[in-house]
Amino acid sequence: MSQSVAESNQAVASQLSNNLSRLLREFSRDFERRICDGLAARGHPAIRPSHSAVFSNLGTGAVRVTELARRAQVTQQAMGKMLKELERMGYVARDIDGSDKRAKEIRLTQRGIDLATASLAVVDEVRAYYADKIGPGLFNSLEGELREAVRKLHLDYLPDTWVDSD
Repeated sequence: MSQSVAESNQAVASQLSNNLSRLLREFSRDFERRICDGLAARGHPAIRPSHSAVFSNLGTGAVRVTELARRAQVTQQAMGKMLKELERMGYVARDIDGSDKRAKEIRLTQRGIDLATASLAVVDEVRAYYADKIGPGLFNSLEGELREAVRKLHLDYLPDTWVDSD
């Protein structure tokens, strides 16, 4: 028996909305929202999920805008705009690159370091929330499997702080 148009449309809609990409995106959005809520409660209410493109790619020490943009997979213009905003809020500073006076290096300010420290505590709280909701075994397995999958992809734009055991 053939499907009606409505049944066919429903099947297509289901496949489009229930796929790995969507699942990862929804989990990520929820995770980032919980992080931002926790940071707001700790005195950082202006931090948004989009700011993670900077903080998760900074690594340790100073880094050039071009490298940050490459790691975050955004244009230099988009990264520059975000950096100006974070600089205005006091989280990062731009300094002249010692090896190339035309380039700028980005580093965390003390406020940025305070944010990073607060972030670590919030991440622990969010991880505990997920472990409680879905079970620690499933949560740890999910994280471990995703980490292994990303590692096997050999993504060359990840910061040096990404640990690859190969």
